[in-house]
Amino acid sequence: MTNTIRRTARHCMLALFLIAASALAHAQAKPASSTPFNSISRPLGIGVLAQGGFGVTEDRNDFKFLMVGGRTGKVLTSNFGPGLLHGNFEYGIEVFPFWQSYTPKFQRRLCTAPNVCSDPYTVGGTYSGVSITPILLKWNFTGSGHSKIVPWAQGGGGIIWTNHKYPPFGGPPYNVNNDGPAANTSVWNFTPQFGGGVHYFLKPNRSIDFGANAIHISSASLGDKNPGVNASVQFSVGYTWWK
Repeated sequence: MTNTIRRTARHCMLALFLIAASALAHAQAKPASSTPFNSISRPLGIGVLAQGGFGVTEDRNDFKFLMVGGRTGKVLTSNFGPGLLHGNFEYGIEVFPFWQSYTPKFQRRLCTAPNVCSDPYTVGGTYSGVSITPILLKWNFTGSGHSKIVPWAQGGGGIIWTNHKYPPFGGPPYNVNNDGPAANTSVWNFTPQFGGGVHYFLKPNRSIDFGANAIHISSASLGDKNPGVNASVQFSVGYTWWK
């Protein structure tokens, strides 16, 4: 089942890249004359995207991430501001019904007293879940003067549900504090994040979107332990329809 899910995700990512390549070829034949931020009053964007990355802190640099989903964003203001800061404010939402994290496997015991522990069993591996980011505050920089490229910066926060308590936690060394019945994490984690990227407009109402985000994953102590993933870097590619 896991291999099937992974193959499906890879196929989705491949499809997105093929769409992007086809659209780029079309753009070379017929360049876009403007962006929706100039031709449409406060446009709405609906798109698909794939995202993946890795942990960057010392104890999480072997964590990997892969997700596929969709996004929507509504521009709430007209363009304003000086020079290169000229732009507009957009409110967005992202949903990843496919979310996976690949973590190292290790042995853990269940300890009910300092010297009373179960036989070792394996934890870690692949975690599957759903990620929703209901708050994405984005600034689109429309003052660059380029007819097809619009940089953006964003910050936001979301939540992840996983099919097992995430991230994996426990010894060795084995003790009641790390491996007791109450020593565990949570299936719910929060994702404060910030990042940036660019929209590349193939037409006034079509764009390929490239982004990079720094994402923190933490349960906010919903579980008994909160080791979290202090920092991860995740890259995305997507395609957006604007209207």
